[in-house]
Amino acid sequence: MKPWIKSIAAVGLAGVAAVLIVRLVAGRHAPGELGFFYDVSAGRIFTASRVAVPPIRGVDGPDEDGFRAIVVSTNGRPHDKRTWKVAYPEKFSPELKRRTEEAQKTGEALSMGRVEAQGHRFVRRLTESQWHAMNSAEAEAVLAEWRQPAPDGTEPTLCIP
Repeated sequence: MKPWIKSIAAVGLAGVAAVLIVRLVAGRHAPGELGFFYDVSAGRIFTASRVAVPPIRGVDGPDEDGFRAIVVSTNGRPHDKRTWKVAYPEKFSPELKRRTEEAQKTGEALSMGRVEAQGHRFVRRLTESQWHAMNSAEAEAVLAEWRQPAPDGTEPTLCIP
């Protein structure tokens, strides 16, 4: 076989390998780039960019009913998706959402102080419709509830996408 034919074959195989690698890796995110969200109307946990500002579009339609979700494993094994539970969803006020997205676009600091921002971040229990500002006593209770051990003493564990 002529040497130039071997060279063309090698380049062709390298090209095919490159295409296969790109297809394999496409759509994957680096660790830490994704965060959990909960689509209220679908009743489903999903992942999106961790810097997405809630509420975001959910998985089942155009409505912005996707809220950041703190997800825990109820048996302490976060790799077992069957044990995942939303500890609580979180959303931003329209004002904090606007300012945060603006800061992300410009690269400048958020134009709202941390203490003030706590009054514009809200949490709730999945079983309730009432949202509570992060700087309220009720929000503190919501944030603490997921940490309670199961009846068998198993500690819940935070899950990371």
